[in-house]
Amino acid sequence: QVQVVESGGDSVQAGGSLSLSCVVLGASSGSNVSINAMGWYRQAPGNQRELIASLRGDGITYYVDYVKGRFLISKENARNTVHLQMNSLKPEDTGAYYCNVKGYIKTFSWGPSTPYDQWGQGTQVTVCS
Repeated sequence: QVQVVESGGDSVQAGGSLSLSCVVLGASSGSNVSINAMGWYRQAPGNQRELIASLRGDGITYYVDYVKGRFLISKENARNTVHLQMNSLKPEDTGAYYCNVKGYIKTFSWGPSTPYDQWGQGTQVTVCS
């Protein structure tokens, strides 16, 4: 239904900042894409994927305890883009970050709106002390 393209991962020193983005692309140029809910996950080497932050359709946010006050999840509906702003980065923030986006897509004006649930390809964040 959709393609989610991640960007923004990099290597940064401890205490620095980084912004991750996911762009949601429809299957065709005329597709109408809406974002209802989103989440960011981190997978550290040798560990399971963990939910870091999420934004529900009703606007309620969730942050895992150790990123509260440092990370901010947001979306730009006009650009079909979701963001994770990361500040005061720590070495333990290192990992592969994945976005998950849920919403609706309408490919044709005469066709239906269908739900989607799609993962990005991941982007690597490395924080050096």
